[in-house]
Amino acid sequence: MATITSLTSRGKHGLASWETRAPIGYAVAALNRLAQSDLLDRVGLRRTTEQAVYTATRSGFQVAAAAGRTFARRGKKQDGVRVATARPGEVFDLTPTEDEQMLVDVVRELAAEVLRPAAGESNETCAAPEEVLRSSLEIGLPTLGVPEALGGIFEERSAVAGALVAEALAHGDMGLAVATLAPGAVATAISLWGDDEQQQTYLPAFTGDDVPAAALALAEPTVLYDALAPATAATPTLDGYTLTGCKSAVVRGAEAELFVVGAMLEGAPALFLVESTAAGLRVEADPSMGVRAAGLTRLTLDETPAQLLGEADGSSYTECVRLSRLAWCALAVGTGQAVLDYVTPYVKEREAFGEPVAHRQSVAFMVANIAIELQAMRLVTWKAAARAAQGKDFAREVALARRLCTDKGMQIGLDGVQLLGGHGFVKEHPVERWYRDLRALGVMEGGVLV
Repeated sequence: MATITSLTSRGKHGLASWETRAPIGYAVAALNRLAQSDLLDRVGLRRTTEQAVYTATRSGFQVAAAAGRTFARRGKKQDGVRVATARPGEVFDLTPTEDEQMLVDVVRELAAEVLRPAAGESNETCAAPEEVLRSSLEIGLPTLGVPEALGGIFEERSAVAGALVAEALAHGDMGLAVATLAPGAVATAISLWGDDEQQQTYLPAFTGDDVPAAALALAEPTVLYDALAPATAATPTLDGYTLTGCKSAVVRGAEAELFVVGAMLEGAPALFLVESTAAGLRVEADPSMGVRAAGLTRLTLDETPAQLLGEADGSSYTECVRLSRLAWCALAVGTGQAVLDYVTPYVKEREAFGEPVAHRQSVAFMVANIAIELQAMRLVTWKAAARAAQGKDFAREVALARRLCTDKGMQIGLDGVQLLGGHGFVKEHPVERWYRDLRALGVMEGGVLV
């Protein structure tokens, strides 16, 4: 593994310059900056401007995706590079390695000092602040799933490290965690399934200083959506493929320059690379109940040119879905831990009838149950990640993790709100936001990947 100092020694130029931002990026960023200004209060325009921000982020844009970057092949012709599978230890042990622990410590500091303070406002504006995105790039998050030979961090498969990072980030805020992890999801997908041409064309952008926004688009706005049977259709052409359909819950889609899209090809689901400059591509705002800081959008494709990523038999797509679900489980663990860490001191300090409410067995048992279920969620998620890193079949483990984290994650959010009583219902405390975020586990597909 490359030295951990490479994570913290990157320059401060991770975000795309203002010159390459899409028009909606200018508009939303300008409105956000204006909304933070004290001038609005002095001239009595606070309410009007906040309404403008809300309108812009909710339904105010319907534009072609971000343009301005030209992806071009770099490097000599060679076979695609695949990261080596992790070597299992002699004794079954889920304890993070020294390198993984150092990485997690850095990410935890980022979550506590950068993500957590920005979470409330980001939830209202449905967008991640520039400083948050810049900070995530400075520690090299997009390169976690990229092989060291291609400019990444790890020599071996890093699904465990990815899960640990997702958990640590979600302890700060799930929505911002998703926003910061989105480019890395695309880089990881290209590393795992891209051919030499695709790796040499797209990965250099993710391992350099000017990392583009990118999105993994699997979900669709369909009742009882089946992730393994997308309605989006791929049609072979003389030059490749075209895609027609609609994708929902696309992270930071308004500014994304590259998409990995799931579509059905001749009876089997497959992954496709779509550049934001492709014809027939349209992006519109799609804010949700939770994970609002991720800037969720809807992606409409109308005979949009695309490149096949990975195998056409459904194997690459199925693995992508499972790795994405595993990442969401890790996010649920991190957010659940945030709930536990918040309610524990609260019930010890909050008094009713002359004593802390923690002295009531019903309260104490509820907090204990959160801790118990949270540890179960964590262990089953780590086990699935360990098997994925070792190249073993992890279908059963990720299915168990998904079911457990969906059910118990939502229960943890609900119990957190209950333990705060009336305070759990107001935005003064973050637990109501965490509750809304945790409910995303049962419906979200794509967006993140480990």
